[in-house]
Amino acid sequence: MGSQSNVFISHYGEDDSSLQSLRQRLKKAGHDIRNSSIDSTKHHNQERPSDAVVERLLRARIHWAGTFICLIGEKTHTRPWVDYEIKQAHLKGKQIIGIYKHGCTNSVELPDNFKRYGGSTLGSNSLDKLSDVISGKTTPLEKPDGTQNESLFTVKRIICKR
Repeated sequence: MGSQSNVFISHYGEDDSSLQSLRQRLKKAGHDIRNSSIDSTKHHNQERPSDAVVERLLRARIHWAGTFICLIGEKTHTRPWVDYEIKQAHLKGKQIIGIYKHGCTNSVELPDNFKRYGGSTLGSNSLDKLSDVISGKTTPLEKPDGTQNESLFTVKRIICKR
């Protein structure tokens, strides 16, 4: 990849160790990722801000990112903030990628807004494909084990001519 990429990695807080592992694996593979999401490396010993402040902060950080990545684990679909982040990424026109947490099975459920607005889903070992997607290339949907998955919806693309 070579160049720096600004990303927002949405995740369930309990999956923070998987997020840190993903960041380390990307770095080890030579990817220079700048992650604007809120994770354990950015916690401060302060009182939790109001929901309105959190929403404003998330919107700004998602706006800054070029690519939105959702780390999908067993409980990600239950998290309202993950759904909020995905919707904000969609509203800002961001490319939305899902990558399954290491060890997930094919029965993992996607967050509702990922089903509505998400793009490619990748297996946990698909770092090369993740770098392709961050670079703007399209890849097929994958199951958590990395095998090809069927699309949730049939999307018909049209080219607008002036």
